Parts: sequence; C-alpha cells; structure tokens
Amino acid sequence: MDFLIITGMSGAGKSQTMKILEDMGYYCMDNLPPNLLPQIAELFKESKRGMKKIAVVIDTRGGEFFHGLFKSLDELNNMGIGYKILFIDASDNVIIKRYKELRRVHPLKPEGRIIEGIDEERELLQELKEKAYFIIDTSNLNLGMLKEEIYRLFSEGGEKRKLTISLISFGFKNGVLSDADLLFDVRFLPNPFYIPELKEHSGREQEVKDYVFKWPQTNIFISKLIDMLEFLIPYYVKEGKTQLVVGIGCTGGFHRSVAITNKVSEILKDNGHRAISNHRDLKR
Repeated sequence: MDFLIITGMSGAGKSQTMKILEDMGYYCMDNLPPNLLPQIAELFKESKRGMKKIAVVIDTRGGEFFHGLFKSLDELNNMGIGYKILFIDASDNVIIKRYKELRRVHPLKPEGRIIEGIDEERELLQELKEKAYFIIDTSNLNLGMLKEEIYRLFSEGGEKRKLTISLISFGFKNGVLSDADLLFDVRFLPNPFYIPELKEHSGREQEVKDYVFKWPQTNIFISKLIDMLEFLIPYYVKEGKTQLVVGIGCTGGFHRSVAITNKVSEILKDNGHRAISNHRDLKR
C-alpha cells in the first residue's frame, strides 16, 4: 500500500496537490483528524477493494487534533504500516499574495494579520517538515508545473528523488529572491539597458542575447557556474533534496539575468538534468 500524508503551509497548494493525485488514481481524504490515521491506514490495508494508493491531507485546520499527529505516526510505525510525508511549502510573500488575491483570512488568525498566522503555522509545522520525505516549494510553480512535479515524483515509473533545478531570474531593485537556495549576481556584466536599441528588448530576444554573450566574462561566468552546480548536485541528491532553487539576478530582471538563466537551463538539460527556467520580473 502506498500511503501518503500531505501536509504543509496553508495557501501553499495542498488542495491542488490532492486533486492532481486523485487524477493519478489515489484515494484522497482532506482535513483528516490525525488521531484517525491508524484506523484509516488499517482499514485500507485490509480492504478487499484493492485500493493501494491512499493520500490524506492533514493540516493545522484540525485545531487541537493536530497535536496528536506524532502519536499517530508512532502508531503507524508500530503497526508496520509504511508511509511518506509530502510537505507543500511556499514563501511568506507568495502565501500573503495568494490570500489577498482570494480575499481570505488565515485559519489560525481569522481576526489577525495574515503574517501572524503564517508565523504561527511555520512554528507548528517545523518538526513535521523535518520528517518529510518530499518537500515541494510552490513559490515559483504554476498549476501546470506543480502537476508535472507531482507526476514526476509519484507516477509509476516516475523518476523519484531526481533533483529538479529551478532557475529563476530576478531584479535586485524589486527585492532579492527570498526562497533561493543559491543566489548569483550578474550585475558585473555590461548592461544592455544603456544601449538605446536594446533597452526595450528582453533577454529572451536574440539581439539582447548576442550582446550579453559577446563578452568573455559572461561565458567564463557561465562555465564556472555550471562547474559549481555539477559539483553540488550529487550532494544535494544524496541529502534527499528534490528541488534546488537557483536565483540569478541583475538590476531589473529584464536583460542579463533572463538571458543567462535560459542559457544555464539549456546547458543543464543537455547534461541530463531536469532544469526549468522562470522569470520573476520579466512582466513587471
């Protein structure tokens, strides 16, 4: 039996994750009181209906029941029932933005500030996050990218535990990329912004790429960055990391960082890695 426990931050995407798993054939239950976990697991273990893929969502909406979760996990271990924890996370800024767009209040602070609820929830979930077998950060994932990641991890024959490298361009003037594992500053490179005929063109366009990559220091930097990532990736995989977020920043996130992010992503893909590129500030 494939018994998956989904938990994580409110607003991070647990409901969408559950729906994707349902489409993959999982029998899903939302907001299950943690004290019922052992009974549910035993029920499905003995079921004659052949339901072998079970996913349950457990989160802080369970209120006081949530505090019994670790006791229930111990019971599962004593019963010999294997399980894996999938933790869905997102940065504070992204969660706040999602709540404001939906005009919702945080379940832990219905009459307080959203950030207060987020802080309290992170503290409650920290120990559980440390026990997670999978962690997915949805800060820079749209629904299609989330679905791709879920299928990669949980579909039959999927590439479980293979590292996804998320390369994200950004502009320092709009704030540092808060959820990056690694950050690189490319503001030392000549800036196309000051070339009148390139100013309005992004780093996706050929004329800007030609300008950025004509400088020797650009290609030396990319070569050294690839070498560093190739050195680090096996160690991240060994530690069980499933997603590596690499931020590449320039001044505005429109020219240099975009071109370099796409180039690094292409090289990593050619080297056999699973790399995706995204551009935080390109549409500002």
